[in-house]
Amino acid sequence: MTLRPSIPRVLVADDQGDILEALRLLLTDAGFDADLVSTVGDVEDRVAGQTYDLLLMDLNYTRDTTSGREGLDLVDRIRARDAALPIVVMTGWGSIDTAVEAMRRGARGFVQKPWDDTTLVDVVRREVNDGRVVRNRDARTAREQEEARLIQRALLPAVMPDLDGCTLAAVWTPASGIGGDCYDVVRFSPTRAAIAIADVIGHGLPAALLMSNLQAAVRAFATPAAEPHDVCTSVNRLLCRNVAAGKFVSFCYAVVDLAAGTVVYANAGHNPPALVRSDGRVDRFDRTGLVLGVTADWTYTSGTTTIDPGDRLVFFTDGITEATSADDVEFGDDRLVEAIRRHRTAPADALARTLSDAVSAWTGGTFQDDATLIVLARD
Repeated sequence: MTLRPSIPRVLVADDQGDILEALRLLLTDAGFDADLVSTVGDVEDRVAGQTYDLLLMDLNYTRDTTSGREGLDLVDRIRARDAALPIVVMTGWGSIDTAVEAMRRGARGFVQKPWDDTTLVDVVRREVNDGRVVRNRDARTAREQEEARLIQRALLPAVMPDLDGCTLAAVWTPASGIGGDCYDVVRFSPTRAAIAIADVIGHGLPAALLMSNLQAAVRAFATPAAEPHDVCTSVNRLLCRNVAAGKFVSFCYAVVDLAAGTVVYANAGHNPPALVRSDGRVDRFDRTGLVLGVTADWTYTSGTTTIDPGDRLVFFTDGITEATSADDVEFGDDRLVEAIRRHRTAPADALARTLSDAVSAWTGGTFQDDATLIVLARD
């Protein structure tokens, strides 16, 4: 059975009753359901409470019947509330500049008064049809994005592994539902594990696909006997063979041995993780090689340090330190390290939440880039 499309609903706004009635008759005869309002406030109330296929609105209302300022401001507010709702504005012959300004602000078209019936109906029908196509496409894209996000989240560790002598926690915040940050923790023994964190240059679905490829490669090469620099070398060669030119990945891979009290790491162009000691001193895992994906024959090296009871080791991506406030000031590496130092006695999960909440508060809750944290707290 073929479903009949619903009758298109058009919200019509004008402060003159005779014009509203003429538009109601015209649009009803053309197969539209016309809802009539006469004030700016009525327009906002209807859009807030009901669903329409199009807003057909005059630009001049009772407060100012010549400049169109009231109508232009209304276009801005409607666009902010519902960016997908098509808007067609009506204007007199002498107000073309105002109509052009309305188009710049997001209106899809305009009709001049006095209008030609055929032209007005054609414009309304075209914009209604185009708007429905856009909304259906946006809904489908939203569903696909959500499915991709769920798949991507399932590829990340569901729970952190248990290790004797430490606790682990992670916070993963993609900026757009799906993202290019990834992390993993591979347990080799009750006291030994590998921690990996990566940031694919880019956003959205392309970055997420590359992230999945990277994660599979890391899991293949992260064996108990593999040295961190060897893992970087192997993953880099694989990415250089299989990834399009111009796609890079910053990556850090560290093997923590709690029985020996050591961390061996390789840092391929990633933000240096911070190892905050129990007394507040800070060591960093500086870069030991180029970002992955640039050249297949790059030689990586490893670094070694100690990790002692009371230490806190924090891995992070640049979505943390480069997160900006409303006045465009970055959260910054210094602010992050100071927050770790200030809360260095907290367990891993509490420290991860504290750091993530601090960044979220700094940005007002909106992350411009994918943001990931991994915290290891040595008992």
